[in-house]
Amino acid sequence: MRRFGLTTTLFILLAWACAAPFFTAPSRNDAAQQNRTSEIRLVSSIGLSVQVDRRAMPQEPADPATYLKPLAVELNKTWPKNRTINIVVHGHSVPAGYFKTPRVDTFNSYPHLVHVGMNKRYPNAVINVITTAIGGEASPAGAKRFEQDVLPHRPDLLLIDYGLNDRGQGLERAEVAWRQMIEAALEKQVPVILLTPTAALKATMDDPQDPLNKHAELIRSLAKEYGVGLADSTAAFKQAVAAGASYKDFMSHPVHPNRQGHELVAAQILRWFPE
Repeated sequence: MRRFGLTTTLFILLAWACAAPFFTAPSRNDAAQQNRTSEIRLVSSIGLSVQVDRRAMPQEPADPATYLKPLAVELNKTWPKNRTINIVVHGHSVPAGYFKTPRVDTFNSYPHLVHVGMNKRYPNAVINVITTAIGGEASPAGAKRFEQDVLPHRPDLLLIDYGLNDRGQGLERAEVAWRQMIEAALEKQVPVILLTPTAALKATMDDPQDPLNKHAELIRSLAKEYGVGLADSTAAFKQAVAAGASYKDFMSHPVHPNRQGHELVAAQILRWFPE
């Protein structure tokens, strides 16, 4: 690879900055390209601004010890300095609370378990856990209604859980939708935690090529690329089974966890909140 000195590099940047206005901007209709490219502006001391593909920059996952520290500060405030904290959970039937269809068991599902856990951890906080999940929905539909159903709640934290149903969408279509939701949240400075899929009894959980595992890997890569949180439900289920349990021990339905399965997910989420 050819190396350039500082003077040459600055000259290249200046030339690019001057030429950039004469290039045609990419079409807004090219959604896939827009969603795959996050631009970072690098501004030098002489005022130059260039756009760089985010994928070319070093990528690091969020740190559970620090990622939500600003939110923890708010959660630890007491009256009259505290305020209501809104946590939005966006996804499909699992966060919606479906157990054995059509039964919905809200108070044994992970959004409620997270709410209870946070109340114990932050006893002076006023917390709303708002579920915008719809049973049977996949990420493209969730992305389509994101602006209308999620952002109006002014979330202080967003959880996204669509991996299980996205198996029917394919990786490319799901990736576009996840990127759209992540970027819309980050644009509003909302921290995000992405969830990998919970178990499915008909999935081959130990096969890396199984669609469930492929979608889990996609979600892990997005969390790393965007530097957001990850609640790895897939790994949590696998670890529980490796310790001697059966997947059936955590399921109320072929694709819906029972209380014990939801507890695995809640534990993955609560580890992001500093004591």
